[in-house]
Order: sequence, then C-alpha cells, then structure tokens
Amino acid sequence: MEKIKFDFNNMLSSSVGDKHGVSESDLSEASGLASRAQQHLSALINNPATRIKVGLEWVRLPFQAKSEIRQIQESGNEIAKKYENVIFLGIGGSYLGLKAAQDALCPPYYNEFSALRKGRPKVYFEGNNFDPDTLHALLKNLNPKKTFAVVISKSGETTETKAAFTVIEAWLKKTIGAKFGRQIIAITDSESGSLRKRVEAEHKQDKLSFRSLPLLKGVGGRFSEFNMGLLHLAITGMSIQDVLDGAAQMYQQCLEPDILKNPACMYALLHTVLYRKKGKDIAVMMPFAETLKSTADWYVQLLAESLGKKYNRKGEVVNVGRTPVAARGTNDLHSIQQNNSEGENNKVITFIRVEKFKSEVKIQAKGDFLSGKFFSELIKLAQEATEWALVQEERPNCTIVMPEVSPFYWGALLFFFEMATAFEGELLDVNAFDQQGVEGYKNYMYYKLGKSGLAPEICEKIKNNPLVKDNRFII
Repeated sequence: MEKIKFDFNNMLSSSVGDKHGVSESDLSEASGLASRAQQHLSALINNPATRIKVGLEWVRLPFQAKSEIRQIQESGNEIAKKYENVIFLGIGGSYLGLKAAQDALCPPYYNEFSALRKGRPKVYFEGNNFDPDTLHALLKNLNPKKTFAVVISKSGETTETKAAFTVIEAWLKKTIGAKFGRQIIAITDSESGSLRKRVEAEHKQDKLSFRSLPLLKGVGGRFSEFNMGLLHLAITGMSIQDVLDGAAQMYQQCLEPDILKNPACMYALLHTVLYRKKGKDIAVMMPFAETLKSTADWYVQLLAESLGKKYNRKGEVVNVGRTPVAARGTNDLHSIQQNNSEGENNKVITFIRVEKFKSEVKIQAKGDFLSGKFFSELIKLAQEATEWALVQEERPNCTIVMPEVSPFYWGALLFFFEMATAFEGELLDVNAFDQQGVEGYKNYMYYKLGKSGLAPEICEKIKNNPLVKDNRFII
C-alpha cells in the first residue's frame, strides 16, 4: 500500500536561498537536538504510566481493541437506522476533529442530499459558540422525536457545550417526556466530572438513558479524534478500523530513528530551524482539496494550543510558538497568496496535495486552452504552480502528498501532524500537551457568572484588574 509522503525540497537553501532556506550546515547543527528529542519522546511513549501522566496516551489510540471498535461501530449503526438527525455538542477538538472527519470522509453536501447519505442521518454541530442564531434556527427546524444528541465534554463544565446541552435537553424533554435521555449519549471522563455524575444518576432511574462512552486518560482534546470521534465516524458510515489502520501505519514511520526516514520528526525539525534561525513564525496550512479545509482548521488548534506557550519546561518565560493560518487552494490563491508571495517573508506554507480524487469532471468546451482538461489535472497543476511562484520569491514551502482522501490516509494524515507537533514541542522545550492559556477567558466568565469553586486568588485577580474602557477611545 502507498504511503503519505513529505516533500521538503522547497524548504532547503538549494531551492529558496541561504537567507530563507535550511542549509546542510543548519541540519547538521540541529541533528543532535533532533536525536535527543527522538530519544526523549520514545522513552515517554514506551512507559505506559508516563504516557498517561504527561498526556501522551493518544499515541496508543491506533491500537485499540478490535472488540471495542466493533461495539462503537454497532452503536453508530443503531443510531443511524433509528434517527434522521444527530446533533454533536462539543468545542475545540470535540468539534474540530469531527467536522474535519465529516468534510473529508463524507460526500460533499452530505446533509443536503439524501442519496449521498445512503440512509444515514444528517449531522449537525453545536455547543462550539454562544451565537444564539444558529442553535435557535436548528432546533426550530428539527423534529425532536427524530433527533439524537451526542454531548462531548471531559468535565461537563465547558461553558459553550454545557449551555447548548442544557437547551437541547429541555427541547427533547418538552416533546418526548421522561424518557428523553434515551436519545442522548455522553462522551465524557470515565470516573469524574459533573457529566459523569449526571450519567450515573440517570442510569439509576433508567439503564437506557444517558448511555456513555469514555474519554480516555492521558488524551487531550486536540489529540482525541481517534477516541471521542469514533462514534461520529460510525454514525456517518465510515470504517473506524480503516482510519485507525492508517494512523497505525504512520505511527511506525514516526518511530524511525533515522531522521531522513521519519517524516514527522523531519517536519518538526525543518520548521523549528526556519522559525528559530530564519524568523518564519507564521505557519500556513493550505490543502488543495475542498474536503480538507476543515482538517486545516483542526491543525490550527493542534499547533496553536500545543506550542504557543509562555513558559518552557523549566518554568522560564519564553513566549514561543508559530502562528497557524488555515487556507485552501485554489480559492485562497486569490486572497492570502498575494501576501504569501509578496508580503513579509515570515511564513512557511504547507500544501496538501491529493493524487487521486473520488470523482472527475471534464471540460467539454472546444477551441479553448481548457478544452478536454480534467478538474483533477487543474487543481494539481495549480498546486505545482503555487510552489513554483513561491520558490521564485524565495518563500519556503513544503508538500504533504496524499494518495487519496480516504479513511486510511486521512487517519495517517492526522497522526502525522500529531506526531510532528509532539516532536516540535520537544525541540522547543515546551509542554505540548497542556493549554494553560485557554483558562484565562474561562475563569473570567466563571467569575462573572458566579460559578462556585473558583480559586480565591483567581477571583482576587479578576476583581482587582477590571477591564478599563475610556469613552474617548470609542468612536
């Protein structure tokens, strides 16, 4: 079977010059750091207790028991046969991973045309924003009796998801009555949290109410698509095992000690060199496939939350991390590409190139330079042309080559980026598996909403440092 390939020719000084590219001396200089990163990460991976403690257990998700995968697949099929609509409630990885999977692996316009769904339910995403218009419109137009809800939250306290779930509970209960909980599955912590307590309380009254699946220990939200996203794959008719098999293949590639054979480590090393030595602090992710745009959005969270850190692992203030930007070809060749080509040379563009598309469209017109051309030819040529244009301007870029967008290769793609991010955390000497910077806005909201249990020092900080607005500066 073919593999995903990482083409980094255009990141090297031989393509874009010494000022903006990585030279052989740069690689030689950084090779020792890369080797130490590999050894340290491998040691963590090989110790089960440490994996869970530091948040690295996601590396084992491709190897989940086949019996458990079959059970989830069967649960998804059961829901799909019984309901016309499924609402998934979650934010962060609990939304972005599922949306990326749906856009990549389901047919385009999946919700719009019943023939494309092949008897599967329409799938909607909520609980990822406080915008009242989307949730109001959705519930106004869906039939509660024909709608199933899946809420994803480790603690049950994530404000956006909790708020939407509370509204949907009331909406279901109003029409269905006391047994509304039979139309809910909670994907949450297996032992603790308010959502787990709710599951257990409902089970005491009705064993079929509030069924649940566990969020596994040591698996952070942005690394958890192969955990919390499996039911979604099953409901939409995807093969969970195919996705995991692709991730497993990539896992083996990413354990390769030879950096020239390890795509994830090489990806991390090259980007780190370009960031640290050449000032390339913007990471543009540009798939040349409309169905992978949401995968680029997923990558934005993965990179930003994992590597945008105030402190290194010694507790020193470092404020590091490349800034990710999601784009797509060819649409954004008519927007962001102008800045990529002629704006500040502080970016590295990662393209995702698809070799084989599921469908084909041929241009039937005659007497034109497009006559007889296929859309798949044009999009691949556009990607190649974009590479060429950037190289002419000494702009570093690289390409991930996917044989096709299938469950297997999509699983491999996600795992590649997860491993590359873990390696980059090692190279930057930061904890890639926490996200303390996200807590600031949450704590402020909790304080303003009067949520109990907030630490006294957090309350004091918010109380003593209010937002100050001077009307002179509002025009």
